[in-house]
Amino acid sequence: MKTVIVPAPGKIEIRQVETPAINTYQALVKTEMVALCNATDSKLIAGKFPGVDTYPLALGHENAGIVVAVGEKVRNFKVGDRAIGGLISDFGAQGIDSGWGGFSEYVVVNDFEVLKEEGLATPEQGCWDSFEIQNSVPEHVQPEEAVISCTWREVLGAFKDFNLAPGKKVMVVGSGPVGLSFVKLGKLFGLGQVDIVDMLPSKLEVARKMGADNGYTPAEISTPEFIASAGRSYDAVIDAVGLDVVVNSVLPLVKMGGDVCVYGVMTKNPTFDLSKAPYNFDLHMHQWPTRSEEKAAMTTLAQWIKEGKLSANDFITHRFKIEEIEEAFAAVKRGEVLKCVLTF
Repeated sequence: MKTVIVPAPGKIEIRQVETPAINTYQALVKTEMVALCNATDSKLIAGKFPGVDTYPLALGHENAGIVVAVGEKVRNFKVGDRAIGGLISDFGAQGIDSGWGGFSEYVVVNDFEVLKEEGLATPEQGCWDSFEIQNSVPEHVQPEEAVISCTWREVLGAFKDFNLAPGKKVMVVGSGPVGLSFVKLGKLFGLGQVDIVDMLPSKLEVARKMGADNGYTPAEISTPEFIASAGRSYDAVIDAVGLDVVVNSVLPLVKMGGDVCVYGVMTKNPTFDLSKAPYNFDLHMHQWPTRSEEKAAMTTLAQWIKEGKLSANDFITHRFKIEEIEEAFAAVKRGEVLKCVLTF
């Protein structure tokens, strides 16, 4: 089968490898579509992902496909289901490490619920936390929505961790796929005023189309006039970039007892200027999804998709075939892509 390999930092290739064998708790999925993660996948290719320094590795963690075979004890997948979150965690004797391995012609999903019932859902038994979010999706969820749901459910799953509730006034910094998902899903969720911050006016315009009430540049929100007019009125400020400089820029805007929310992987030694913040606030570091919340989010997303309130077309700006993977990443690197999908 085909799989996307990073043989060394800065290089990509498509390689023929063995199709994975499934065990009694697994299902085999034939991949229909994958989506590039502008952050994680790009960092893995560049050799800049924290803690990953072993190459070659098999790339990808956002995918959707059709179940073509199931193991004896599998109950929660059946042949013909559309499934998301498949990966290949072990390339065995093929000498390839796993960068999740989801950009493969065939991937494996695990029946987490059965593993849990039988006491096998532990790291000691070889169970990754990712197994919990390997799920089938309702029939009406098409490949585009299914694969983009890998991003959406991570974001919506963070709402509980971030103490977000309907009616709250929120500022989001960063209008990449994550920041825009906070805007789009936040409005569907019932957040009150949702403002967005980004350096590029073109991205701010996209955010407004997603439902953002106001769009600002970093320079605008840093002026004494803006800070005074905001009057510490934001219930929550969300860093959708993952930089301490971003957090420091919004500390003067959060209300007393409000929430400062960091989404994504931040440096190990961030520095926050507490003199800019109210003397009481909550700092939430969401460096990895809470898997149970991420899984539960799919039910809400599927309903919004069914009702026509949520469409992948709002996010997908580029489409390629898997053989064009290098062209796709070149487009990401040039900053042209909001969300890019590739078909097998």
